[in-house]
Amino acid sequence: LDIKDVKSMFKEEGADWSSMDKDKVFQGLRELYLKKVKPLEDHTWFGHFSTGSTLEASDFDAKPIVLLMGQYSVGKTSFIRSLLGQDFPGMRIGPEPTTDRFVAVMHGNDERCVPGHALSMQKDSPFHGLSEFGNNFLSKFMGSNCQASILRNITLIDTPGVLAGEKQRSGRTYDYSAIIDWFAQRSDLIIVMFDAHKLDMSDEMTAILDKLKTHQEKIRIVLNKVQQIDTQHLMRVYGALMWSLGKVLNVPEVPR
Repeated sequence: LDIKDVKSMFKEEGADWSSMDKDKVFQGLRELYLKKVKPLEDHTWFGHFSTGSTLEASDFDAKPIVLLMGQYSVGKTSFIRSLLGQDFPGMRIGPEPTTDRFVAVMHGNDERCVPGHALSMQKDSPFHGLSEFGNNFLSKFMGSNCQASILRNITLIDTPGVLAGEKQRSGRTYDYSAIIDWFAQRSDLIIVMFDAHKLDMSDEMTAILDKLKTHQEKIRIVLNKVQQIDTQHLMRVYGALMWSLGKVLNVPEVPR
């Protein structure tokens, strides 16, 4: 499959796309990128001026990635458990900040936790590029292999809760916002979760949302735990959330 084949496919009118061999198309796109585009990026040092923007062969083979983020105890891990319909290795749920690391929940017949160092060393892993963030981050990153059928088609990324105070954030030994930006560039969907009982927007949350402005088409806002409040209170909470997000994102319309 070369560039002429790709062009002819898109020019065909009334083509039956359901019968198209998608694997063949992805393979062709990968070969085109690695043979034509990647050498140009390397020659012009494109990756030096735009960190994390270059692709690897593993990026074309990777499943769609869904990034979940939000302040602590908003229900990110519970949301993943509900999607999977089961617990997954390394899962911890509680009212206090329990998820202290980035967790890539992936499909695997052998249910186990995989250290972040091992994932970053695998050439065919979509997380190979995370090695640039060093040991401090990799020690706070892990994979979780789970047999849930939904993971045959997507990979879910659970993240540590966004903290409120500078004293809390000072304990982190890696650049949290840079890691979020790396995942956001490679994610197909970014779910930002809020708790209906605590809508305060911390400084770190504001900074993260500001960094995600370039990915607005991927962002979906989820207001969680609304079943615990009545309809009138929900409308007030919804309005307050939209007002806060409008100020942070500085856009006329807040993402859905």
